[in-house]
Amino acid sequence: MTDTTPVTWEDAPDGVLVVTLDRRPANALGLPIIDGLTAVLDEADRRPDVRTIVIASAVPGFFAAGADIKHMASIDAAGFAAYGTRLRGTLDRLAGSGRITIAAVEGRALGGGMELAMACTLRVAGAGARFGLPEVKLGLVPGAGGTQRLPRLVGRGRALEIMLTAREVPAAEAAAIGLVDRVTAAGDALDGALALAADLASLSRPALGAVIRSVDAAFDLPLDEGARFEAAQVEELFAHGEGREGITAFLEKRAPKFD
Repeated sequence: MTDTTPVTWEDAPDGVLVVTLDRRPANALGLPIIDGLTAVLDEADRRPDVRTIVIASAVPGFFAAGADIKHMASIDAAGFAAYGTRLRGTLDRLAGSGRITIAAVEGRALGGGMELAMACTLRVAGAGARFGLPEVKLGLVPGAGGTQRLPRLVGRGRALEIMLTAREVPAAEAAAIGLVDRVTAAGDALDGALALAADLASLSRPALGAVIRSVDAAFDLPLDEGARFEAAQVEELFAHGEGREGITAFLEKRAPKFD
């Protein structure tokens, strides 16, 4: 754990690293949180025992309110570009970490905060959570993956409507359109995320990673190339992964012994 930034972390059962954002009043994604998330990813990369990263907030009413507008107002165009590059780099690293990452969202996830949630593998929201990309109100567009990740989650039409109107999407609707994977009672998102992580902990890590890579390939490759990519993944899991153990355990009617 570190207490030098507004991002702290602690171990939980099942190889889970629980990350807490606490930059008041609204967890603006300025350099302190960017640096803190980078430190989290560095920590996870040093530790093969970390299977899952869960990101939550300690700030009442906010998961994260978005980019640091005060910081943006104080810099020139070059500084703005550099800030965006750092934020995008951190979220891209989170998305490509090779681990399951889960956003536990309570309150508002707006702008960069919603982009942070979308960079995670999965999203669990408390019933009072709200999501939005209001950048058009500032004369901007989402600049940390929002225009790219949202259509992949909810489709082009819904993504355009959400971004063009700058409205906030409540948790129930977010779940209905595929933006959120599970909804809990208000205040229970972290518990829900930890329960989800526990469900995943008994499964094969190589297989989980291959699922994510294969689904991502569905958006990046033509169908025939994606199908070949999928075939290569399953063949690798059978030959060198944990596929043989899973099949053997099934036939022997026992729990598999996955690493």
